[in-house]
Amino acid sequence: MTITEHYQRLMACNKCPLMAKPVVSGRPVMSKVLLVGQAPGIKEPQFGKPFAWTAGKTMFKWFQQSLGVDEETFRAKAYMAAVCRCYPGKNPKGGDRVPNDEEIANCASWLASEIEILRPQLVLAIGKLAIRQFVEFEKLNEVVGRVISVEKYGQRLDVVPFPHPSGASTWHRMEPGKTLLQQALALTAKHPAFLATFK
Repeated sequence: MTITEHYQRLMACNKCPLMAKPVVSGRPVMSKVLLVGQAPGIKEPQFGKPFAWTAGKTMFKWFQQSLGVDEETFRAKAYMAAVCRCYPGKNPKGGDRVPNDEEIANCASWLASEIEILRPQLVLAIGKLAIRQFVEFEKLNEVVGRVISVEKYGQRLDVVPFPHPSGASTWHRMEPGKTLLQQALALTAKHPAFLATFK
């Protein structure tokens, strides 16, 4: 299957009745760099792309300042996926609902296909839910600022975990998060797959 065929099937997915449509995904680009987020927020479906609102502005600012890659270039050259591809809806207690285990399992097949098709060498895992699809950990400071080599869906991948760039999180704005974020960006900048993709 090509990445375009995969993308067309993904965009027609309706496995999860509690999830709001439409499906949100990055462009179907063949890339050795795979970014995995958590799930779209309320604004992303309107724009039809992941990280389209405030968290995205923060994340792309990190990439611009530390990697020298602007948002448009990143979207054009890296494949942008997520643990769940549809907006989960609001949590009655505030914020967005965290996807349930069944929804995460339903969407895992899409990520598996993407890894099989793309054979990525570098995975940027954004936020705890995304990181946990690749690495078990308790606290962010155990994993952010490291390159972690894992086997996933038959592929050997280098995972660079990142904190979520949400405005609701202060982790990346305080120590040790600030320093660990910079380490994660520095490791990304010198990774061979990143250099080959964004040279």
